[in-house]
Amino acid sequence: MTVGPNQGAALHGSFGHNEMASTNTVPGSPGEHRGLNYWMERVLRELEKVRSTPDPEAVHDLRVALRRCRSVATVMEEVDPDPAWPDMRKLGRKLFRQLGELRDTQVLEDWVKTLSQETDPIRQRILSELSARESELGTAAGRVANRFDEKGWKKLERTLRSRARLIPADRLAAEYLALERLEAAKELHAQAQRTDKPKAWHELRIGVKRFRYTVESLLPARYQVWGDDLKRIQDLLGDVHDLDVLLTTLGDGGATEESEELRHAWVERIASERHHRIETYRQLTLGKTSLWHTWRQGLPEGTRLESAAMARLRATAKALDGNPTRTAQVYQLALKLFGGLKRVEASPVFALKTSRKLMRAAARLHGIGAALDRKSPQKAARNYLREMATPLSWTAEEWDTLINIVRYHRGALPGAKHKSFARLTNDQQKSISALAGVLRLSRALRKCGVASADGLRVEKSVDALLVQLPGLEESEEAAARLAAGKYLLESSLGKALLLKPVPPAPKIVQLPRREEPLPDSAAASD
Repeated sequence: MTVGPNQGAALHGSFGHNEMASTNTVPGSPGEHRGLNYWMERVLRELEKVRSTPDPEAVHDLRVALRRCRSVATVMEEVDPDPAWPDMRKLGRKLFRQLGELRDTQVLEDWVKTLSQETDPIRQRILSELSARESELGTAAGRVANRFDEKGWKKLERTLRSRARLIPADRLAAEYLALERLEAAKELHAQAQRTDKPKAWHELRIGVKRFRYTVESLLPARYQVWGDDLKRIQDLLGDVHDLDVLLTTLGDGGATEESEELRHAWVERIASERHHRIETYRQLTLGKTSLWHTWRQGLPEGTRLESAAMARLRATAKALDGNPTRTAQVYQLALKLFGGLKRVEASPVFALKTSRKLMRAAARLHGIGAALDRKSPQKAARNYLREMATPLSWTAEEWDTLINIVRYHRGALPGAKHKSFARLTNDQQKSISALAGVLRLSRALRKCGVASADGLRVEKSVDALLVQLPGLEESEEAAARLAAGKYLLESSLGKALLLKPVPPAPKIVQLPRREEPLPDSAAASD
């Protein structure tokens, strides 16, 4: 017999993957965003049910809540290296795995009952084995649930409640993170299309789940539109996985009274159900009406993708930067100085299309190192950024250039003794030196009293560049600091930088508006 996807969900309950089977677990209802805080609290509520009775629905609901929390943590760890994220995943890992084994057993029981008659000897043998295993796993799950550290979970919930706000729902950074998971899942989709082997389809199922949970958690508005299709695709792939596991269970050892003909009939039945679901998946995901195409169209492209990638980098800067006010001042100074140098054509570097993007990103990220390693912040920042994947819309060369700008914005000057820098092309070295030099000088200017970029202006003469700076301190200490701060930029430009203090621009005082007298007619009406 053939069971369609919708009919199958009704027959089997959830098959381990239909996570909206019970009415009290429907996520993404209209007007409601169920974020991390909701799911962490939900874990504790569902935990009590499992402790009382580990029936299939209770196990399923607790596992769903845990999976949502762990999925958000996996996404956020890429943006925010706070140890609370891996701590949360670690705390729930053992319970999640134990519940998974129990849930898989319950799911297989549903499949066996659906695909066979009561008198089938193979059905009786497998159900007997699964029943014994379910009892054993249920007892083990109860023990793990009883030992779950509720106090530790509540403490992590309080910490992560605020850190989850680093990625506001339905904003650019959230779109970017969803797009990363979409692209990863699409690659797994392409691999699965080239083979019928269970491993490829299992990995695709995991990729789709990651994308779905990211959209649900971070893009609730899109989940309102995409949720049903995402759930259907996940259910189809979940059924394929269940059937692959059932086939393995069937071959794990049958009694001698099970005829080869009967076993062959089981294999054919499982293969038919599996083929039906794969074909349904292909109908939904191939061609002009592909769901992959629909989802991709709903996420950033072109200039919006560049903005989304920058928003994702800003989230990391916000997570790690211990002094955001200082970083904001340096950022404004660096961008204004960069613009002035570009205007006077101080160097071809500033005219390059990618240079402003590099300058913006480096100025945002230059302060992340202190939180990673106070003794060598610039190297710590370099190492951290190297571990990140190259952002979408960035080339590998651009990302490597950015990493080097952050590395050399302070500390030792780049040179031949630095092997990674020495291996770069001459043009790459010039870009790094010029942009890192802008950051170095901007940091020095802030320390010397230039708190705002207002009034900063760059002028060009025959043999020097004049930088006018409102608020610049005049002292021996400031002069020494500025000499060190501008050295890399001067070397890169091949010209002297003359830093000239100028009076701050007068503030415009807004006088209160004088009330006009009312006309006689208006006064009379009052």
